[in-house]
Amino acid sequence: MLFRSGWPRNKRIRKPMPRDTLFILPMSFVSEGQNQFCPECSELWGLIGWFPDLKATLEIVHVGIDHPRPAISALLGEGRHNAPTLVLHASSERVRGLGYVEANGHTYLASARLIARHFAAIHGTPSPRGE
Repeated sequence: MLFRSGWPRNKRIRKPMPRDTLFILPMSFVSEGQNQFCPECSELWGLIGWFPDLKATLEIVHVGIDHPRPAISALLGEGRHNAPTLVLHASSERVRGLGYVEANGHTYLASARLIARHFAAIHGTPSPRGE
């Protein structure tokens, strides 16, 4: 676990861990002629900002706002292009009953809340409120 209850301890990861891939929109982007942000992605950007050691467990891939998002679809298949999406490394730990989805031989979560629950169970970050 990277964290325990309460605030982060600023500990370094002691052993190499498999890195999961987080597909996420940038913090801001232009869409429909306006500078916008994705609320679900912002939830994860905030969590990563509060617990920066999470970055060492992730390969963060920025995807664009336009659909389809080829980087995600190429991995998970046509019609699967939600951001944020966390694709687990084959040897990454899973949480029983969390609702992982399988596609093209990959296990993934396509919801910020599920991703945050995964981080809480695996890395010890706080759980999302109401979960």
